[in-house]
Amino acid sequence: KVGHTTLIAGELVRTGVTAVMPRDNIFKKKCVAACHVINGFGKSTGLVQIEELGTLETPIILTNTLNVGMAYDALVTYMLEQNEDIGKTTGTVNPIVGECNDGYLNDIRRKSIEVEDVWMAMKSASEDFKEGAVGAGTGMSCYQLKGGIGSASRIFELDGKVYTLGVLVLSNFGELKDLVVDGKKFGKKIIEMNNSNEDLKEQGSIITLIATDVPLSARQLKRICKRVSVGISRTGAYGSSGSGEIAMAFTTANTINHYEKSDIVDLKMINENRINVLFRATVEATEEAILNSMIAADTTLGRDKHVRFSLREYVGKLM
Repeated sequence: KVGHTTLIAGELVRTGVTAVMPRDNIFKKKCVAACHVINGFGKSTGLVQIEELGTLETPIILTNTLNVGMAYDALVTYMLEQNEDIGKTTGTVNPIVGECNDGYLNDIRRKSIEVEDVWMAMKSASEDFKEGAVGAGTGMSCYQLKGGIGSASRIFELDGKVYTLGVLVLSNFGELKDLVVDGKKFGKKIIEMNNSNEDLKEQGSIITLIATDVPLSARQLKRICKRVSVGISRTGAYGSSGSGEIAMAFTTANTINHYEKSDIVDLKMINENRINVLFRATVEATEEAILNSMIAADTTLGRDKHVRFSLREYVGKLM
């Protein structure tokens, strides 16, 4: 489930929170998970423990760079309310927060996110959710157009059973001149159409979340995370030095019980010879999710009269 809190006020505030809720009480029933840092220009929290233990034990919160601390605190409070044992009769908790810098459209120095905004995003989460300039994506830019929240998925059969792999992105990266849509250099055409000489350098980021119900080990999820970079590059990006590019993945098929009584536990995993199905799904869904984040986003006017136009305004003229 995914939920948003969108904050828009005057010309200065264009920001928000997006919450991804893998399952109820994920602390007690952890998901097998993995992460991969494509380029480490970022301020995310919780990745070290995912890397070490291969589990996810909290919802995932996405927001802007300077509100990571607020989101972390809000998520800790939420988890303490859900689990009276945390920090008392058991260990602490590993909150997962991802971020991108929405400072071009949003006055990020105001740190507008409040604890209640994070809670609202989690409480409003549902299987149907909006995309584009909503939640954490409200102030984000993608290829110097409007970016934000995007998702896509693929379904496939394994052993005669239907499975799903879904991708959600928070897109905030890329230079317009590099934008590629379905193999066509849309970005250069848009620049020519607008007679624009703008040549801003790429300094953005993208957070990519992968969710699936295929039984996988943490090692296999790590391999899937690495394929995210292929999907990103299909849209034209090259992974600049200042672009924070992080992928996280989890499966709901394998559960790690917090209070496991057995010394040995059974976990299922995909036959490695069939994993290309998931690699292809990840690449295709990542590319599509990025484009959906742009197509779904409305043209947005932000601080200092900065504007990011929706890709929708150009698609009809370029196809």
